[in-house]
This record gives sequence, structure tokens and C-alpha cells, in this order.
Amino acid sequence: MNPELQGRAFPPAPPYLVGREKVREFSRAVFATSPINHDVDAARAAGHADVVAPPTFAIVLQETTLGQLLAEPDSGIDFTRVVHGDQRFSYSRPIVAGDLLTAQLAVTSVKTLGGHGLVTAETTITDSDGVHVATAVSALVVRGDE
Repeated sequence: MNPELQGRAFPPAPPYLVGREKVREFSRAVFATSPINHDVDAARAAGHADVVAPPTFAIVLQETTLGQLLAEPDSGIDFTRVVHGDQRFSYSRPIVAGDLLTAQLAVTSVKTLGGHGLVTAETTITDSDGVHVATAVSALVVRGDE
């Protein structure tokens, strides 16, 4: 794994329009049962513009940015050896259907631990006005030679 990845920022991914049915599908997949995740009227009654995505929905946007990192020719990351080590999310506000979001990745840390690599990547998600919505942080373990 290339230690020079640390500090590298990638171009923003193409904007992502959050669809109501995508929120509902994701909610079902992660067993989010709150009415605000499925019912527009319930979400609006709770003060939201539309159905609210579960907190882990930000991974949908981060997946695209992580694809940029893994496709980087000089990364030295062999995806067949990658194990997901950690995932965290922080929000300024919930993601709701109708949001047009942009995600941009930066590599915040590259370490070697016991023959394995550990790369930490942070994806900043902003709305169409450029206002912060969420940050998704992933730690990927790249297993060393067996």
C-alpha cells in the first residue's frame, strides 16, 4: 500500500439525487422501522421535507468515493485483500429524499500494522448549496501476505 496516499483528496463524485424509493429500500434492508423512513406524511409531521434516510445511508455515497481510491493506479491496494475495519458517520442534518448530494473523499491516514495496511478515508457529503450534511469515515484493512 502506498503511504503517499495519506493527505490525498479526490475530485467530487457526480451529484447523487436521493430518491424516495431508494430511502425506503435501504430502510427495509437495514430493518429501519421508523415511520419517518417509509411514510412521507409521518416524515413531514416530524418536520422533514420527505422520507428520512437511516443514518447508515451515507455509505451509498461513500461507496462511490471509495471506488475512486481503490481504482487509483498507484494505491497499492489489492481489493481482494481488503477487509472493512471500521465505519463511522457524523451528521449536520439528516439525509432526506429529494436531496442532491455531492461526496468528496480524502485519505486521512495510512498505517502499517503487523504486516497489514490500514487506510482511513473520510468522505464529506454536502448538499446542492455546498452545506455540510454528513461525514462518513471508513477504515480499510489491507491484509498482508499470508
